[in-house]
Amino acid sequence: MGSHRDGNPIGDKREGFNFTLELPVTDPTFNLENTVCSHGLFMMSPNHWNSSTKSLHRPLRLSSFPSLSLSVIISHPSPPNPLLISVSGIASLSSQDQLCLLAQVRRMLRISEENDRVVREFQEMHGASKERGFGRVFRSPTLFEDMVKCILLCNCQWSRTLSMARALCELQRELMGSLVAETFQPKTPQVVERKRKRGRGKKVAIKLETKFVKNYTECAENEKSLVNQDTRLQSVQQCQLSNTDSCSEELQNCSTLAVKDESLQIGNFPSPEELATLDENFLAQRCKLGYRAQRILSLAKDIVAGKINIKKLEENCHGSLSGDYNELDMQLSGIHGFGPFTRANVLMCMGFYHKIPTDTETIRHLKQSHGRSNCTIRSVQDDVEKIYTAYAPYQFLAYWSELWDGYEKRFGKLSEMPHSDYQVITANNMKCSNGCRKV
Repeated sequence: MGSHRDGNPIGDKREGFNFTLELPVTDPTFNLENTVCSHGLFMMSPNHWNSSTKSLHRPLRLSSFPSLSLSVIISHPSPPNPLLISVSGIASLSSQDQLCLLAQVRRMLRISEENDRVVREFQEMHGASKERGFGRVFRSPTLFEDMVKCILLCNCQWSRTLSMARALCELQRELMGSLVAETFQPKTPQVVERKRKRGRGKKVAIKLETKFVKNYTECAENEKSLVNQDTRLQSVQQCQLSNTDSCSEELQNCSTLAVKDESLQIGNFPSPEELATLDENFLAQRCKLGYRAQRILSLAKDIVAGKINIKKLEENCHGSLSGDYNELDMQLSGIHGFGPFTRANVLMCMGFYHKIPTDTETIRHLKQSHGRSNCTIRSVQDDVEKIYTAYAPYQFLAYWSELWDGYEKRFGKLSEMPHSDYQVITANNMKCSNGCRKV
């Protein structure tokens, strides 16, 4: 096991079908726990932080076969040595797929020279963050996942945001676990569609759900007759090594490879291609998304159709340059359902920190921590600009450092919080005094 000095991976075979990559970290102050557990995104499926081993577990996709997800464990057992990315269920990967996995990890953890510079500059002007090791805000392995999760953050309780993200991952596993692709895409039949237009939408949703469950059950029964898991994993491994066209179908039909940790059995976050052909009513009902289903489907369809070039969007991002921010903000404003709050969160994920996404939680924080008792939804943007201008162009990092520190003072260290307690991090619980539930 090892890596070239320039970061290109060299893998080796390990017992139990595990393959490990190394990812060098040049910042001597980098801390995996602080980096991952820095934003609520780390609590959202399919991310799974293991507090006892201080490692992040989740599925990641391959470059050669995007429909195939591999479960990985990201750890940093001996800083400042390289991060370890252990891939479950396979003994070898092509160089292309290794680089793809490393790129996703770099994005999540913001590992780059540019991010190192941002952390240094911000911590120099915000001593409290330097002392706590705060400066990197966790994000998703892809911009699409960030965009959808930013939609899930809007206009609902944190507990519902968590449940919607989990439901999307559960759905992805169900879709990929099915053997017949046609059953992935339930469409509203013409007769049922006419009924829906007459005001019987609830019955339509029930029929779609029933149809999907029936199809999925039949596919699950068929899967029981397949060869055992070890044989299937070996087949996938041999296909990766041989890299022949004859193996493509086998790899593409594989669902997420086996993981011993039951908490990771929910599936990966769905891709645009996996969502684009789903029925809106079915998606809304299955994942309890409400109006968000339409926005998510519209985004997925536009990406698949080429109307939104998500790769180009991110390539055109140059961090804190305000001109780039304004241009990207304008492009995002043309996407259905992307209001100011959602756009500001997405652009934060893309590396812009001079704008603060404001909502009722921002108002609560300014009232409690900055004495802005008269702060309202109309005045909050002016208030945050006055308070955090001193930290330009890293206003968001200063704000979020305060907010996150407030959560930890109220609930304890969030990296050590039981997963079952994630849902208690709410504005109401932050407002409570000694009578509130202690975590």
